[in-house]
Amino acid sequence: MQSRKITPQQALTRCEALCARSEQSSGDIAMKLKKWGLSQADVAAILRQLEGDGYVDDARYARAYVREKFRFAGWGRVKIAYGLRQKSVDNNAIAEAMDEIDADEYVAKLEALLGSKCRTMKSREPMQMRASLLRFAAQRGFESGVSVAAVNKVMGNSSDVFDD
Repeated sequence: MQSRKITPQQALTRCEALCARSEQSSGDIAMKLKKWGLSQADVAAILRQLEGDGYVDDARYARAYVREKFRFAGWGRVKIAYGLRQKSVDNNAIAEAMDEIDADEYVAKLEALLGSKCRTMKSREPMQMRASLLRFAAQRGFESGVSVAAVNKVMGNSSDVFDD
C-alpha cells in the first residue's frame, strides 16, 4: 500500500509509460489503478483515455500473448485461453487471436514437445509412457483429441527410443 495517494493524472502518465514499454491488457491496468487507490470512476476514465490513445488494445494484447505463449512457452490453446480470461480479455478477442495459430504448426509444436519429453522419461513401459505424455500435453494446455493423436504418432515413430 502506498503512503501517498496518486492523482489520476499521475496514474495516467505512469500507465502510458508502462504501456509504451510492453503490451498490457485493460484488466491488468485496471487492477494496477485500483491498487494505487483510484476510484472506479477514475479507473474507467483512465482506461477510456488509454484505449482512445492506442496505449491499450485488448485484441492486440491477445494476439501478442497468443504468439508468445505458443511459440516460446509451448502452451496449447486451452492454457492460453485460460490465461487471457484471467486477464479479463474479451472472449471475441481471444477467439480471433487463437485463429492466428496455424493448425499444422500447432500439431508440429506438440509433437516436438512430446518427442523431447519422451527422450527424458525414465520409464520405458509403453502404457506408463503414454499416460505420462498425455498428462504432460494436458498440463501444457493441449486439447485431448490433438494430444492423443500426437502421442500415438510420437510413440509409433520413435520405437527406437523404446528399445532396450
